[in-house]
Amino acid sequence: MSISFSPGLGEDVRFENSNDGVSLWWTHVPPVTGERPGVIGQFSAPSQAGAAKILAEACDTLRAQGCTLAIGPMDGNTWRRYRFVTESGDEPSFWLEPANPPEWPLWWREEGFEPLAEYFSTATENLLARDPRVDGVAARMKAAGVSIRPIDPAQFEEDLERIYEVSLAAFAENYLYTPLPREAFFAQYRSIRDRIRPELVLLAEQEGKPTGYVFTVPDFAQAQRGAAVNTIIVKTLAVLPGRRHAGLGAWLLAEAHAAARKVGFARAIHALMHETNKSRNLSAHYAKMIRRYTLFSKRLSQGSVA
Repeated sequence: MSISFSPGLGEDVRFENSNDGVSLWWTHVPPVTGERPGVIGQFSAPSQAGAAKILAEACDTLRAQGCTLAIGPMDGNTWRRYRFVTESGDEPSFWLEPANPPEWPLWWREEGFEPLAEYFSTATENLLARDPRVDGVAARMKAAGVSIRPIDPAQFEEDLERIYEVSLAAFAENYLYTPLPREAFFAQYRSIRDRIRPELVLLAEQEGKPTGYVFTVPDFAQAQRGAAVNTIIVKTLAVLPGRRHAGLGAWLLAEAHAAARKVGFARAIHALMHETNKSRNLSAHYAKMIRRYTLFSKRLSQGSVA
């Protein structure tokens, strides 16, 4: 699960023409086996004609740089804003969720872009629900010396270091993964520090070393609409790889739900899960789909990278 922030972008080139705009990356981009990818992000266009022109220019530029595959929308990498909403449903947008006019994905398809990856957000209306496997997992983990605690505001930077350490290991095999420098990672979380409720950010530790975490925040978009904030957003759930940590994600998610319920929240959104992500399997025990997102690609030339 994952929600992107809006940091500085460092693109290779930015094209703008009236209200049409797009940025391109090809120097530092996510790897794709057998391809030399280029990335298209920061897209905007008020008309289909403008979209067609700027996407054609973007593809021509990436092709000239030796790219074999154009990927987008993505602001450089998956730590930043990426994906289009392609099935919006009835649920209002939640805090930090990507948003776009519904016609934009259709315009990309008209220019030859096809789905590369699908993502989903789900919602549960019942924080009392519990995965039946959790009690057994919790007993096994506790017997092995694993404990779960909330993030400590008094040692915020130290706990961010633990979260960063787990993230690097947990996400290394994720699709389109690129490592994020430590300072960039810290900057993302520092930017929302005043919005973090410590009881909703849980760290799992064994013998003083981090083994997993769940990062949950209130849905402040509800307050922006003038409504009571009764929903949490499960932004990120990460566990160190390896069989000895099997089930820890389910325990962390259950504990996050329980912590949210204890302080008055009534529902949860599990945000932005890749179609093959283990988090989606965990979410299936609690929640129903509310939104679909799509990342697109277009072949520029024959792939040739080993």
